Amino acid sequence: METAHNIPLTAPEISNLWSGYQGDTLSRCVLTHFAAHVEDTEVRELIAYALELCDKHITRQLSYFETEKIPVPQGFGDEDVDPKAPRLFSDIFYLGYLLNMGKQGMTLYAYSVPVSSRQDIREYLSECLASSSALYNRTLDLMLAKGVYVRPPRIPVPEAREYVHKESYFYALIEDKRPVNGPEIAHLYANIVTNLMGKALTLGFAQTAVSKDIRAYLLRGHEISGKHVEVFRSLLRDDGLPAPNYWDDGVTASTTPPYSDRLMMYHIGALSATGAVNYGVAAPNSTRRDITSVYVRLIGEIAKYGEDGAELMLKHQWMEKIPGAVERGSLVRRS
Repeated sequence: METAHNIPLTAPEISNLWSGYQGDTLSRCVLTHFAAHVEDTEVRELIAYALELCDKHITRQLSYFETEKIPVPQGFGDEDVDPKAPRLFSDIFYLGYLLNMGKQGMTLYAYSVPVSSRQDIREYLSECLASSSALYNRTLDLMLAKGVYVRPPRIPVPEAREYVHKESYFYALIEDKRPVNGPEIAHLYANIVTNLMGKALTLGFAQTAVSKDIRAYLLRGHEISGKHVEVFRSLLRDDGLPAPNYWDDGVTASTTPPYSDRLMMYHIGALSATGAVNYGVAAPNSTRRDITSVYVRLIGEIAKYGEDGAELMLKHQWMEKIPGAVERGSLVRRS
């Protein structure tokens, strides 16, 4: 019987370790600056907990890289963060960032575990899933206790089961337009919150970016996030439902860069990719066709933004190559 370390890693297992190292080293840099400026003691404890998780993940990833003879990615390090740079975001923003960090971690690891085969990798990723859930729950509990969390909209509890009898249920006809249903509300709310995070993050990053082309790109992301927020809010407002409004005042006036341009570009690229995935999940779960078409249209806008960001990364030679299949063409054409 083969032991775990005699079984070669599969493509998903290598890519998850590789991407995980990129994400954890980036998060460690971001949180290091947070930790240097946080004032609220309870928020400080959460940041310390998140940093501890990053350190544990990085240690395990490096161990796998060494054992499996995988080149260690560059990732992000001390050269990408200046803890002494002035505060860029508020303590309340820090909470929102940690909440999103836990949420995205749960989503990532929930996908990673089922596509992994080796027992030790599955156990490691399952531990990451559990710790991401713990971070999310601890952060949400603190936000609720501080009164800074806006709950999703409420709907009346049905008095009896109902069935759909008209095709108009699927269409936003002016004369017979049904209100948004539970799943549609849930996705609209979640995508508003995610875009509000992106809106604040891109603004803070744009203020502190060194390169002019990076500043312009980040400002464009700020505008896109704001536009998407308004699109989703309008769909809730049409039915008299409230929409969350976070972090409009969560960005300071600092223009001193706490993070490298490379880190900020990678971070926004990862958020954009996550946003596209969120829209892709929301579209088929929205039975009103006009809402589905909104998501499809906005996915295209995010894709174009992400493509332009990749070109900027290439221009500055910041994009690390993700491990992939053998380039057979290059082997055949070798001199």
